[in-house]
Amino acid sequence: MMNNLFSIFDPSTNLFNMSLNWISTFIGIMFIPFSFWLIPNRHFILWNFISNKLHKEFKTLLGDKSFNGSTFIFISLFFFILFNNFLGLFPYIFTSTSHLNLTLSISLSLWLSFMIYGWINNTQHMFIHLIPQGTPTILMPFMVMIETISNIIRPGTLAVRLTANMIAGHLLLTLLSNTGTNMPNYLLMLLILIQILLLILESAVAIIQAYVISILSTLYSSEIN
Repeated sequence: MMNNLFSIFDPSTNLFNMSLNWISTFIGIMFIPFSFWLIPNRHFILWNFISNKLHKEFKTLLGDKSFNGSTFIFISLFFFILFNNFLGLFPYIFTSTSHLNLTLSISLSLWLSFMIYGWINNTQHMFIHLIPQGTPTILMPFMVMIETISNIIRPGTLAVRLTANMIAGHLLLTLLSNTGTNMPNYLLMLLILIQILLLILESAVAIIQAYVISILSTLYSSEIN
């Protein structure tokens, strides 16, 4: 019996008393050997196409002053979150991206690395960035406070955005599925149709959220150069 609606997100999967909650996070590693095939298959061609598109877009955002290969960390982040978002749509697979344990670890480590690098290597630029161009002198102290607060809450907003979007769709699917036992047959068919449409929507959300997180991380990185 489910005591709490949010208990569906509790990590409770086990096999022979071995916790298998976060094992879904590493399932994406199974796809790596495809890159070593002599003749590329369709999966590898699609992977290369998406990677090249993301590389061009991230390179544009980072600018010409960025290090060579700096886009690969954000491409890897996109695919990592995308895999975990999609795996959470399958039955009986733990959704790791619906927990702040994972999302906050990713966003906080990225943000801290950007801040440490920026303040050590581009200190003057980081101070200048606290005051937007054209700010009146009387408003400068307030703008510094506002910019500092908005900078500090960035990892939290990144983590909560991804977690909340993953939880919201799964909760809606769970709530609708729980009402199916008390419905007549003609409404049950309508419920199944709605569930299929919601599943398609969740698939789109999984892609969009992975893209949003990687794009925002790229923009935060571009500000320290």
